Amino acid sequence: MSKYDTAITIFSPDGHLFQVEYAMEAVKKGSCTVGVKGKNCVVLGVERKATAKLQDDRTVKKILQIDHHICFAFSGLNADARILANQARWECQSYRFNYEEQPPVEYLAKTIAKYQQSYTQRGGARPFGISTLIIGFDSDGKPRLFQTDPSGNFASWQANAIGKNAKNVLEYLEDNYQNEADEKETVKLTLKALFEVVESGGKNIEVVVMRSDSTTVSLTEEDIDAY
Repeated sequence: MSKYDTAITIFSPDGHLFQVEYAMEAVKKGSCTVGVKGKNCVVLGVERKATAKLQDDRTVKKILQIDHHICFAFSGLNADARILANQARWECQSYRFNYEEQPPVEYLAKTIAKYQQSYTQRGGARPFGISTLIIGFDSDGKPRLFQTDPSGNFASWQANAIGKNAKNVLEYLEDNYQNEADEKETVKLTLKALFEVVESGGKNIEVVVMRSDSTTVSLTEEDIDAY
């Protein structure tokens, strides 16, 4: 069993790539992250773990700006997310240089997934220990939400959750999600879903709202408590 356990390029007899599955486990130990798509907005919410007393919490971000019309949030290893975010920014710049227009959100999600998948089939590397939720607006003004995972899979969602206790949060979203919700209701659903697993209130939650004009708004603790 050990040779299948340590080698990323070798399947086990029952068809498993154990290193990829271990990367999925790293995601499950990460902060709970929620994405919800509304009528004219997309919302990302992340459980923010408490920082050390002397640490500047502004330097600990779980929601990252990729392009002016795209953001992503992640669950898993922070350092891996930084590398993947820089790769995503480079892909956006390259697309703009070559085609003189903004990259579609699906294009970026597919590109990130392809990059993650490439680390599951070569020696001397390991899979990325993160899953991502990617939000944005395409040129047609429609909101988009995608998820990628360490295996290289990606899919479009109306609402989704990743990270710690994601199964419970996803069940809540399935029971309460409504199509074409306005911004207030979309933010409220995101917060209620997070409060299923976060007990310390707004101070440990990071929320970003992206609107149809591609502006992004980060909610303050007071904004969150007002909901």
